Amino acid sequence: MIHLAPLIRDLGLILGVAAIVTLLFKRLKQPVVLGYIIAGLLVGPHFTLFPSITDIKNVEVWAEIGVIFLLFSLGLEFSFKKLMKVGGSSSITAMVQIVSMIFVGYGAGQMMGWPRIDCIFLGAALSMSSTTIILRAFDELGVKSKKFAGLVFGALIVEDLVAIVLMVLLSTIAISQNFAGWEMLFSISKLLFFLILWFIGGIFFIPTFLKKARNYMNDETMMIVSLGLCFLMVILASAAGFSPALGAFIMGSILAETTQGSRIEHLVQPIKDLFGAVFFVSVGMLINPVMIVEYAGPIAIVTLITIMGKTFTTSLGALIAGQPLRQSVQAGMSLAQIGEFSFIIVSLGLSLKVTSEFLYPVIVAVSAITTFTTPYLIKASIPVYDWVDAKMPLRIKTFLTRYSSDTQAIKVTSDWKLVLRAHLVQLIIYTVIIVGIIMVISRYIVPIVNQDGRDWINILVTIVTIAFISPFLWALAIRRIQPEAASRLWNDRRYKSPLLMLQFVRIAAAVFFVGLLINSLLSYYMAIAALLLVTVIIGINHKFLQQIYGRIENMFISNFNDKEAQEHNENGTHLAPWDAHITSFSVSSNYTGAGKTLLELHLREEIGINIAMIRRGSIVINVPDRNERVFPEDILYVIGTDEQLDAFKEYLTQNSTMPSVPRNTGQLNDNISLQLLEIREGSEFAGKAIKDSAIRERTKGLVVGIERAGQRILNPESSVVLEKNDQVWIVGNKKRIKLLDK
Repeated sequence: MIHLAPLIRDLGLILGVAAIVTLLFKRLKQPVVLGYIIAGLLVGPHFTLFPSITDIKNVEVWAEIGVIFLLFSLGLEFSFKKLMKVGGSSSITAMVQIVSMIFVGYGAGQMMGWPRIDCIFLGAALSMSSTTIILRAFDELGVKSKKFAGLVFGALIVEDLVAIVLMVLLSTIAISQNFAGWEMLFSISKLLFFLILWFIGGIFFIPTFLKKARNYMNDETMMIVSLGLCFLMVILASAAGFSPALGAFIMGSILAETTQGSRIEHLVQPIKDLFGAVFFVSVGMLINPVMIVEYAGPIAIVTLITIMGKTFTTSLGALIAGQPLRQSVQAGMSLAQIGEFSFIIVSLGLSLKVTSEFLYPVIVAVSAITTFTTPYLIKASIPVYDWVDAKMPLRIKTFLTRYSSDTQAIKVTSDWKLVLRAHLVQLIIYTVIIVGIIMVISRYIVPIVNQDGRDWINILVTIVTIAFISPFLWALAIRRIQPEAASRLWNDRRYKSPLLMLQFVRIAAAVFFVGLLINSLLSYYMAIAALLLVTVIIGINHKFLQQIYGRIENMFISNFNDKEAQEHNENGTHLAPWDAHITSFSVSSNYTGAGKTLLELHLREEIGINIAMIRRGSIVINVPDRNERVFPEDILYVIGTDEQLDAFKEYLTQNSTMPSVPRNTGQLNDNISLQLLEIREGSEFAGKAIKDSAIRERTKGLVVGIERAGQRILNPESSVVLEKNDQVWIVGNKKRIKLLDK
């Protein structure tokens, strides 16, 4: 008889039982993940009616590979660009829910008398929701196009990133047994440093590499290359002291920004499904039915805490973020479960041997129960909202309506905030790049090329390193940041000292980094001389360095935007009014359109912008109608997206002998802002065309956008008929718009 390796036998048993159970779960219309866990229970050591796994150690290795592929796939779906596009509402909602549930879970564990480390892992596990379960439930219930679904998806994106941060922090806590202090701060700083460094380096090199090699990339080669990059980042993450899963997630998020992201996701899907199945089966293998019976009470308590706690904290977070009560309740009841990341977090505690054995089966049992309850909770969200709305005092409802409307209004961003934020972002990015280059050269290059410690080699390495970092030193110390806003601030005497201080901080940071490099490789006196030499060189060659930096920046931006550019070329895109903001423009005295009406200028039709207000000397015209004329020296408050405002600026420049630029000309009238009106069931506006609704007359405003069933209509025609559940964006008198919502 031919000997069969235990690993092959175990794999055959795992996949065979998983196939049967998942087919059954498909028939019952239940999540496949739950079927894998049940299959693991059946083939595990605690269930003797079926053949059991014989080599658990090998299965654990396969499960670890499964976690890597699972996180790699989540990264491909995640992408940092998606995170950047997540609105403030989703971010606030997610953070309120996460922080609250960590404390709630920790407190619940303490009340049940669990060890402190178990309480911490319990809180972290309860703070994560299940993307897989929510997507499935939304598909089945047909609610993916609802407004609250966008809030939920945004919150899930934030949760994914926070889960990665939690894994790093929990590893630090588990290893050091230190729950606060400098070590935690160091771990967070280290994680942020490597996230930024890996992301910037990855976006700069990987898309360029894939574009250069695309002629050689058939499906087979693309899959091998992408998996090779994944495991390369896994190795780098492990070398930096992080979880291998973190490296897989980061590489997935980097590849998601490339034009090949969707193709890679499709190619990796079968491998992820295979190893993911092994991972979830291994989750089920660790479940001891006796322990579940023994801890039935804690399981019931944790389940109730999960459902009620996550519903309340998510709804509270959405309300704080300015969402209406209806969407807040729907989002809260959608996120009331735990899933994949909860398993990974608790399995991290088991692998580090810091959590109790009972915690894992408790979390799995709670996940199974909340998986079943999720669709019913989503269905019940509207009746629950109706009940809460009926019981809520009128004063509180009025306050929430006013608060929601105020938070969704578009504000004019001050120049100082714009300049300060830009300086902070640039300082962080250039610091990470410069320090990263110095670390790589001093820790890895120098020990290889200068094993004997010769001075001349150190000098040569120093020169080469400075050559590498000099474009970034120039950008850090000299490059102009937000020049238009900064020049307007410079003309205001109040801001001259703060601007000079910002410039001093930038120069001091550049000098510090050069000194850090030189001091680590050269003697003190040589370091001083080299520092002076570098200063002179940068001062003399700043235009050359500017050109080099410009090429580097353009290449990065091109790589970063390649995917969107490709999608735009293939599908076309449209922009929504809530991507907009307000900027003021001064009309040149030589503007060729002076004296014409807004109707004659066709600005809305041709560029897409809307004139929210005209300031003419001491006269203010709020939401001017189409017959209002534009005159020289008028100040136009224009609402539009970045691209539309740039196009309008270009239009003014082309139609004037003297250029017109954005100005900081004071605040928009407090009574005029962009407000949201929801067309509810029974609304007087439902079924009426915009021109027949009298919205303009009653609000002294203008309808600039409509969101309908997931579709966004920018600058709708007056003949468009408003429908139930439409989200209508109006520029007009804030108080008058609020009266419509009564």
